[in-house]
Amino acid sequence: MPIEAESPEQFGYDKIRYNLAESSVSDRHLSEFEIDLSQQLLCYGDHIGHPGLRGLVARAAGEPLGAGDVLITSGAASALFIIASSLLERGDHMIVVRPNYATNIETPRAIGCDVSFLDLDFDQGFALDVKRLAKLIRPETKLVSVTTPHNPTGVCLDRAQIEAILALLEKTDARLLVDETYADMGKGAFDPSAATLSPRVIAVSSLSKSYGIPGIRIGWIINSDPDLMHVFLCAKEQISICGSVIDEEVAYQAYSAREKWIPENNRRIDTALAHVRDWVTQEDAVEWIEPVGGCVCFPRIAPNAGIDIEIFYRKLNQDHGTYVGPGSWFEMPRNYFRIGFAWPGLDELDGGLENISSAIANSRG
Repeated sequence: MPIEAESPEQFGYDKIRYNLAESSVSDRHLSEFEIDLSQQLLCYGDHIGHPGLRGLVARAAGEPLGAGDVLITSGAASALFIIASSLLERGDHMIVVRPNYATNIETPRAIGCDVSFLDLDFDQGFALDVKRLAKLIRPETKLVSVTTPHNPTGVCLDRAQIEAILALLEKTDARLLVDETYADMGKGAFDPSAATLSPRVIAVSSLSKSYGIPGIRIGWIINSDPDLMHVFLCAKEQISICGSVIDEEVAYQAYSAREKWIPENNRRIDTALAHVRDWVTQEDAVEWIEPVGGCVCFPRIAPNAGIDIEIFYRKLNQDHGTYVGPGSWFEMPRNYFRIGFAWPGLDELDGGLENISSAIANSRG
């Protein structure tokens, strides 16, 4: 997957001075949590996941969900793999919103699914068209995959839209996968979890993006169908038996402080977004759909701006040491690019945005 092969950690952090490619808040140090793990028994953990952590996740997701409706996984990527490999077989049909996080697309492809794409259109504000979705549904459709807040655009689905999608699936056997990885970010976040609406909904999230602790690899699946959750548990056991007891204890203590972290994160996100908004207003060659939730946006260099896109990226990376997520990461044209505005500090963000403008100015055909 290009997004993985060309990620900042694979590209080399030593080559990047202004990192605008990350899709999370800044990474945090373990010392920020004041956690003592010296008495942690290094045993096999609960196969479903740390009971206390599952209880916290269920409480945050909303009633009537409980700890039994949560399965802890090794990050959201593992959750998505478990869901796809459990529900889909070669020749099955699924629908997925595009652009999207690569795992939502590539795992079903690897299984051999017949994948229909619900492509989001810049000229329509990247809005999900429920009527267009309805035309893609078949009697044999097994899974519909959406994301809110959406990566990379930052657009959001509201409760009425989720309910409208569920109504379309009422007479089918299809499940609705809602990737809620960015749900704790911004005013457009879906709260409570979509999993509260129906046993047909499978919600996925993690601590990697909103909490800045991707290194402990903690995510989860939420679903209120006990038979389906048993299938997911069986899949997890075949992959890893259980999760890391150290990771899950760190996650439990970190997530216990979410009521403090969320407001702090959202204040930082709002401030950073304002900087991006001011930059877009002043940069004539760039246009965007302003994000409502999450910490990323997906602007584009205007098609009629006369910019040589490959020269732009070469100058941006090599001359300015600035890194963004090119549209090709998301099967979109390369004049689109993702900016992660909550990971860098404001000085780095402003410097990176200024460098994008410089690279554009020096790449006119």
